[in-house]
Amino acid sequence: METYGFFAMMARLKWIDRWALMRNCADENLSQHSLEVAMLAHALCVIGNERLGKSLNPDRAAVIGMYHDVSEILTGDMPTPVKYFNRQIRSAYKDVEREANNRLLSLLPQDMRAQFTAVLEPGEEYGQEKRLVKGADKLSAYIKCIEERKAGNREFEHAEESTLAALHELGLEEVEIFLKEFLPAYEKTLDEIRP
Repeated sequence: METYGFFAMMARLKWIDRWALMRNCADENLSQHSLEVAMLAHALCVIGNERLGKSLNPDRAAVIGMYHDVSEILTGDMPTPVKYFNRQIRSAYKDVEREANNRLLSLLPQDMRAQFTAVLEPGEEYGQEKRLVKGADKLSAYIKCIEERKAGNREFEHAEESTLAALHELGLEEVEIFLKEFLPAYEKTLDEIRP
């Protein structure tokens, strides 16, 4: 019987550290980040549906968020200033990500590949959810910056400013609502948050 390595590779998300170029008070790996992005993407879709009258698929967005960075199992976490330095590097990196995803998909049995391809490379039918996953990804980065600042780490000051600006540039109403209604709680202590 043939065996497949896809999920053994997914388990390696926990070994890929984020923010490698910066001093961190609390380490963050891709597994942690992916869960947070999935939760935030789900929340953004719920906001879109309940507050803005949209018909988004929160469950699909959560799953896309869970898998949004799996190519980095093979590529490593490319720092944002490098990844987005210019159009040529961004385009080349997208090609590398696509190839990494294809290699990961090849670790599945043939009858499962289409379902996972639709998650790793969502089509236009999930264009809105994909945009909200992007927003969730940036929100997760912004939250990390807040947590580092609260821990006394000034290393993330510039990243915090630029990430907030990037969040606003996305032009997503769902993100703006989250920033206004939910983000202030990240500044509080546990005792201040809990009921």
